[in-house]
Amino acid sequence: MNFQEYPDREILMMDLADRISSELKGHLLTNDRATLCIPGGSTPGPAFDILSGVRLPWDRISVMLNDERWVPEDSPRSNTRLVRERLLTEHAAAAQMVPLHADVPTPEEGLGALSDDVEAHLPITVLLLGMGTDGHTASLFPGADQLEAAFAPDAPALMAMRAEGADEPRITLSARALRTAMSTHVLITGAEKREVLEAAAKKPELEAPIRGFLGAATVHWAA
Repeated sequence: MNFQEYPDREILMMDLADRISSELKGHLLTNDRATLCIPGGSTPGPAFDILSGVRLPWDRISVMLNDERWVPEDSPRSNTRLVRERLLTEHAAAAQMVPLHADVPTPEEGLGALSDDVEAHLPITVLLLGMGTDGHTASLFPGADQLEAAFAPDAPALMAMRAEGADEPRITLSARALRTAMSTHVLITGAEKREVLEAAAKKPELEAPIRGFLGAATVHWAA
């Protein structure tokens, strides 16, 4: 794990956006397409705002969420809605969004077609992860109903997930899919999350799922 500490959150977001855009640009010098896999939530929003204005060949970049709540895309709880509002604007509006939601009642009913699409966009070029105060990342929650299966080496790319720590059923990339990433970044802010991360680094990944991705990651933190 490479731990990067910043003097404030504004500088963090600027540096993170620059790192991600540079890695995407470098990959596209020798490859036809790139996949950027990102978290939802409010924390990465400022970095998305910066990225959206960066001149990249966005028409050759696929954007995919780490996970999604099983809610309509117009819901305030939708990660897809946040990405469309904060990232897929300005220059980045030309990027392709890989869907993680379908108009069916449960994530299990939508898995088939969605999984095929996700698999077609692997490996991930640049992965950005967040982390909750329980040590979860994506929708890999401690105690979740399919957590052990999601960490299996032969796990499908996309899985339905339910957990006490999640308000709605979720759909999430498995650990196997997330670990295809050529470059991994973890974004956290605040003293509490730094303490959680430091504790997670000493726990088994099923107790603190973020642990399963720290070995190859650069962690970006500001108070």
